[in-house]
Amino acid sequence: MHAWLCENPIGVDELRWAELPTPTPAAGEVLVEIKAASLNFPDLLIVQNKYQMKPPLPFVPGSEYAGVVRSIGPGVSNLVPGQAVACLSGTGGFATHVIASAKLCMPLPDGFSFVDAAAFIMIYATSHHALVDRAQLKAGETVLVLGAAGGVGTAAIQIAKTVGARVIAAASTDEKCALCKLQGADATINYASENLREAIKRLTDGNGPDVVYDPVGGDYAEPAFRAIGWRGRYLVVGFAAGPIPALPLNLALLKGASVVGVFWGDFARREPQANAAAMAQLAIWYTSGKIKPVIDCTMPMAELKAAYARMGSREVKGKLVMVN
Repeated sequence: MHAWLCENPIGVDELRWAELPTPTPAAGEVLVEIKAASLNFPDLLIVQNKYQMKPPLPFVPGSEYAGVVRSIGPGVSNLVPGQAVACLSGTGGFATHVIASAKLCMPLPDGFSFVDAAAFIMIYATSHHALVDRAQLKAGETVLVLGAAGGVGTAAIQIAKTVGARVIAAASTDEKCALCKLQGADATINYASENLREAIKRLTDGNGPDVVYDPVGGDYAEPAFRAIGWRGRYLVVGFAAGPIPALPLNLALLKGASVVGVFWGDFARREPQANAAAMAQLAIWYTSGKIKPVIDCTMPMAELKAAYARMGSREVKGKLVMVN
């Protein structure tokens, strides 16, 4: 097998494509031949030693991937060799093969492409947990999605529309706003050229959105929070812009609003049955055509460093997927 090794986490340039022995799965594990692996923002942070999880060195980055089970370890009863799966394990995906915990593998229904599957779990599980579980979004409510042209943003648009909500999508260019419209957004805001707070007021007749979905943080958090509606729910999903905002909590009091943390990874660990039910619902939505990952492009696994550069420049719309 081959894999991209991170031996010194000081940046992408230090990654090395190496030949390694193909491992044998232990109890509860499976060997997966990787067909596709998506590039996520944490995959950039982890090779820069900036991510909250710091795996022992050396490690293979690549948190999310899809492929075929080639062998199983003792005690594995839910998977069989030859079965197509998707997995979100945190590391290991930027390779030709990986050992994964069988518990973390999602069996793929017929017709689920490997490229889509590699771009599925993180963005849809996060957005479903945020909107359906944490925000308790209802049909007829209005959702503002920040960073709406990214992976989790496009997933949030699709899920909110499936639930029956009205979606206002905010992104940084007219091209990205057009992409959001194609995903079902009812209205868009280019926050690079428009005043975000004023645009929100205009598009909600001054009432504000019921839910704000924020994977961006930075300078857009406070104006979005100031515009939120009565009993609004502000979903803290991530900080792609870098800085972690400090929100004036008197606004939560004045608006009767809630600031709601979204940590899908711990939700999946602490509430596995609820997470399994959510993933089953998402799989049904995919097979019925209600949701589908937006794929920016696919690139050969050997071009991983170029893919990192593309993601770091914030050119990516939707998900970037590496293929073997």
